[in-house]
Amino acid sequence: MKLTINENLYLELIKVSDSETIFNIINTQREYLGEWLPFVQYIKEVADEENFIKSALETMEQTKEYVFCIRKDGRLVGLISFIKPDIANQKTEIGYWISKDYQKQGIVTQATKRLCEFAFNELGMNRVQLRCAVGNLPSKGIPKRLGFTFEGIERHGERVSEGIFRDLEVYSKLKDKFLTL
Repeated sequence: MKLTINENLYLELIKVSDSETIFNIINTQREYLGEWLPFVQYIKEVADEENFIKSALETMEQTKEYVFCIRKDGRLVGLISFIKPDIANQKTEIGYWISKDYQKQGIVTQATKRLCEFAFNELGMNRVQLRCAVGNLPSKGIPKRLGFTFEGIERHGERVSEGIFRDLEVYSKLKDKFLTL
């Protein structure tokens, strides 16, 4: 599955063959990505990434937890996905990360907008949510630019490591407000 954003930018369903590229980005940018993404500490070798992708692919169609590679000019630059979609209540969350080399180009903002279109128009979702760590200014700029509503702080919403938790800012967009994107 491919979701086109423009002639240079698109989202493509993740494949096992992407494992090494994804691992190499994570491995060479551990400090940068690990500051906000707790999963980085668990990806220690290519096999860890392969196992994640295989697991995601096994259940993707049933759970609608689609994981997409963000590609710019054909090059994999990050990932964006739905997190724990709730089909019965027509809501989902979007998570994302991008290589340090592709920051500040509007790529994740455009990818998030395109994934919202997919959620509302193809999956029948009514609500899309984003959660960003308090203090992660680049990440929380995305829902602000896309007109999401700030709903509040989820206290200790993410476990960073054993006994250490981080507060998260919660933003949402409803389908009937989507036309304002």
